[in-house]
Amino acid sequence: MPSAPTKLYADDVSLLVVLLDTNPFFWSTSSLPFSKFLSHVLSFLNSILLLNQINQIVVIATGCNSCDYIYDSSLSTNPGIENGKLPALCSELLKKLEDFVTRDEQLNKQQSQSLPPTTTSSLLSGSLSMALCYIQRVFRSGPLHPHPRILCVQGSSDGPEQYVAIMNSIFSAQRSMVPIDSCYIGSNNSAFLQQASYITGGVYQKPQQLDGLFQYLSTVFATDLHSRTFLQLPKSVGVDFRASCFCHKKTIDMGYICSVCLSIFCKHHKKCSTCGCGFGHHAGQYLVRPRQMLPLLPILRERLQNHNLTLLQADVFLIIHFW
Repeated sequence: MPSAPTKLYADDVSLLVVLLDTNPFFWSTSSLPFSKFLSHVLSFLNSILLLNQINQIVVIATGCNSCDYIYDSSLSTNPGIENGKLPALCSELLKKLEDFVTRDEQLNKQQSQSLPPTTTSSLLSGSLSMALCYIQRVFRSGPLHPHPRILCVQGSSDGPEQYVAIMNSIFSAQRSMVPIDSCYIGSNNSAFLQQASYITGGVYQKPQQLDGLFQYLSTVFATDLHSRTFLQLPKSVGVDFRASCFCHKKTIDMGYICSVCLSIFCKHHKKCSTCGCGFGHHAGQYLVRPRQMLPLLPILRERLQNHNLTLLQADVFLIIHFW
């Protein structure tokens, strides 16, 4: 059977960017062994490539201190059987994953010697940024490209200190019309991933039985964007809209928002620590509830028009300013 042309893409051709959680703090306490988790994920990745011969897969490992690309099917020279033993996808991915975990552990030891560990969450904001950068590069490669989507296979708890960076990535994905799917295997739900899937139109799923993880992945997250218009995929019962305050980096149920830059604080302040604006006659703080804490784009656009700025310029400013 001749291979399909490179640029002749159909509606069901997908570019799947998988964010793989490798946090040792989570896997040391999880009921699902990391080796078994990898077997489920590798079977799922192979099934994606089998669904369409021109599907593309990119895997990004998410550690505590770093994140890196560990597999790209477009760069793989031999996607079939290697030496008659193991598929090339498995051998290449496992080798790079082992190197990444070793490097991440070394970084963790170096940082723990200088400073005590303050958080055990994964660097989700960094992996989301890397995924969006890769997708933007695909968009600029030509008018014909596969439909991109991001799948976060996460188990670690949310890191409140990453709230601003994660929200910037979520709104960048929304603007690029890239859905963020979330498969959360932790004990509690992830507020960040719930908001990511809700805002971008993705699917959030928390498997009830981790032994059947491959079945959840293959039946829910293997569907391409074109097929989802004909299917009824599971919907999240509720979305946790809680945000993280900018002063203490903690998740709050109710907080104060600066009327100028929309920064969130858990307590009332005389001066905004983000924009430096004092709360007088022309500025103030609004007490808001959880669902109102998401940054409001119409309000932000109105603020920018007053300063002769566009929303695109503001996106760049916010990313540079907060990162």
